[in-house]
Amino acid sequence: MQKILVLNSGSSSLKYQLFAVEGDKYDVVAKGVADRIGIEGSLITIKIGDGEKVTHNVALPTHKEAIREVLDLLLKGALNSIDELSGVGHRVVAGGEYFKESALVTDKVIEQVDELSVLAPLHNPAAALGLRAMKSLLPNVKQVVVFDTAFHQTMEKAAYLYPLPIDQYEKHQIRRYGAHGTSHFYVAREAARLIGKQGKIITCHIGNGASISAVENGKCVDTSMGFTPLAGVCMGTRSGDIDPYIPLHIMKTQGLSIDEMNHMLNKQSGMLGLCGFSDNRDVETAIAKGDEKAIVANEVYIHSILRFIGSYIAVLGGVDAIVFTAGVGENSSDLRKALCQRLSYLGIELDEEANKKRGETVEISKAGSKVRVFVIPTNEELVIAQDTVRLIA
Repeated sequence: MQKILVLNSGSSSLKYQLFAVEGDKYDVVAKGVADRIGIEGSLITIKIGDGEKVTHNVALPTHKEAIREVLDLLLKGALNSIDELSGVGHRVVAGGEYFKESALVTDKVIEQVDELSVLAPLHNPAAALGLRAMKSLLPNVKQVVVFDTAFHQTMEKAAYLYPLPIDQYEKHQIRRYGAHGTSHFYVAREAARLIGKQGKIITCHIGNGASISAVENGKCVDTSMGFTPLAGVCMGTRSGDIDPYIPLHIMKTQGLSIDEMNHMLNKQSGMLGLCGFSDNRDVETAIAKGDEKAIVANEVYIHSILRFIGSYIAVLGGVDAIVFTAGVGENSSDLRKALCQRLSYLGIELDEEANKKRGETVEISKAGSKVRVFVIPTNEELVIAQDTVRLIA
């Protein structure tokens, strides 16, 4: 049996899961999160097996201290010794053109992850911190990096090139990279298993950040996020696709700096900008109260998702299955119902009772629907653990 630790480093948080691996069986032994790293009031949680979640208030000035605390907690109930760890898998958002698949960690790989922070300034610096911290604490344990962008590297140039002067790509690597690839890969794989073939599948990862991918025969052929995770559909606080001149116009006429414009697009736009709420649960509550701004914002949200689903049906030349996943995709029956109703021309008939279920894989289209629709809870940690086992072998 192997023990694999999976880490997901954020700018001020560190999520972790410990897997026990035997053959094709991956059991979660323990999981938790170190939160508010470098911020007053930091804490760490752990849940071992089916036990209760336990919270510890502890100072976490850096990611290194956070990882040390995670290891200490695991040694008190989930690991007998560090020697039991076979490997550590890390989630990294941006792999650029350096990484078309997961990779074993070396000093060079860490440098490249850091260098690619220009593509994911909120995520890659934290990932590099986590990699260096773990390498310092456990220098003899093999580590693996799994990239959110890797799944999208199968796109053809027609899908990933922007119509800019070509040297912007050749010299500056400006192109579509996508995001959420680990999630899209997992749910597309599960959907293919459920429909009994690879087929043509549209995966909708809809959370506070959201992206949609077109998958054909197990490979990504197009995805909604672009050079950065700002592109694509309307999101919780991110604008998604807009006329590219709008930021220039706002900066010119309203005197905003580059940093202020960046903050507006990433932190003040999307659903938050349209109606004052970034959490979909708050939006649905406001809609129930008749809040006009929330109603309109939700229509914008649904319309933006429909535009990508429709365009990807054209790209794929048809569709066998549509999958909803991530926080909103898995939990908002209202959103799924609205989308399925507007896609009924495809021969989708919604199963109202199935659509009410939460927290499980379920088909929400009725038997006989020409296009099948599923809700599949994503499991990025499992994919990271599987890649780690494969590469350390």
